[in-house]
Amino acid sequence: MADNTDNFNSFRALALQVTCHAVNQTRDRSAARSLMLNSIHRLAQQIAASIAFIGSDCRLIVLPEYFLTGFPMGEPLAVWADKACLEMAGAEYEALGKIAQKHQIFLAGNAYEIDPNFPGLYFQTCFVIDDSGTIVLRYRRLNSFFAPTPGDVWDKYLDCYGLEGVFPVAKTAIGNLAALASEEILYPEVARCLTMRGAEIFLHSTSEVYGKTLTPKDAAKISRAVENMAYVVSCNTAGMVNISIPTASADGGSKIIDHRGIVLAETATGESMAAFAEIDIAALRRDRRRPGLQNLLSRQRFEIYAQSYSQSQFYPANTMLNQEVDRKHFIQTQQATIERLVKLGII
Repeated sequence: MADNTDNFNSFRALALQVTCHAVNQTRDRSAARSLMLNSIHRLAQQIAASIAFIGSDCRLIVLPEYFLTGFPMGEPLAVWADKACLEMAGAEYEALGKIAQKHQIFLAGNAYEIDPNFPGLYFQTCFVIDDSGTIVLRYRRLNSFFAPTPGDVWDKYLDCYGLEGVFPVAKTAIGNLAALASEEILYPEVARCLTMRGAEIFLHSTSEVYGKTLTPKDAAKISRAVENMAYVVSCNTAGMVNISIPTASADGGSKIIDHRGIVLAETATGESMAAFAEIDIAALRRDRRRPGLQNLLSRQRFEIYAQSYSQSQFYPANTMLNQEVDRKHFIQTQQATIERLVKLGII
């Protein structure tokens, strides 16, 4: 956890909606890495131009989910790990760090990543790079349908990183930052555990359907902001290319929501820097410290719920610990979970 006491009372944040250039159709690892670095070069130009337009007080930029690679379309775990996954101190992070350092920004995004502690696996990772170019937050997605998670290797993951590494919060000059990956906005427990550790701004990298009707994820973004009295900076892709799904399947609707649930900025479809707004940390902290009906955080009674959680088991932990698995494992584990919950009369 990073701790920087040279604080800002307010600043501008940007959800930079950009196109994802997927690596699925690249012929090998070398070609995939070249495409990723091309994407970073393009981002460097877009970030520089966006800051010039918004102003030098733009201190936080959030990028979409898996913005460098897209997502696996049936590739075996080992193939995707080799082709698309970043190393924890790899060239891609270094290049992104130089951008953050050059523009004195906090840069947040999401990527697939390998970890030497877990050979044969990869994790979908949300990261934050501070204005010195240093990674100050690394959060591994806890709920995923077709990718390994810390929960699948739970005991070893805790041994390596502890519970604070599962729910990291970076205390920085611009506030206490935490990350939520894509559909995890639908899981209130994740955001809540981060709030328990001081999170003030949720950085939500996503790639999702956008339209005129209210989607479950959009409803959840407002809910997570209100119930945790926190900002949500949600950045969607501007479509995906070099992949077999239709380009605009996940395109548009990046937004910034304040701690009262008010949408401060939102963009439509296509590549855009229109979703930027002021983050007033001083106002958030005043509201969190003000007694009254609307101070939901101070009225929480977590101990009342703790026993129900501790007595319940739905999706099991450690299913990928010390064993090789293929992609069938994920759906098979879910099917077994559903069958067990039906027998117990829970669903």
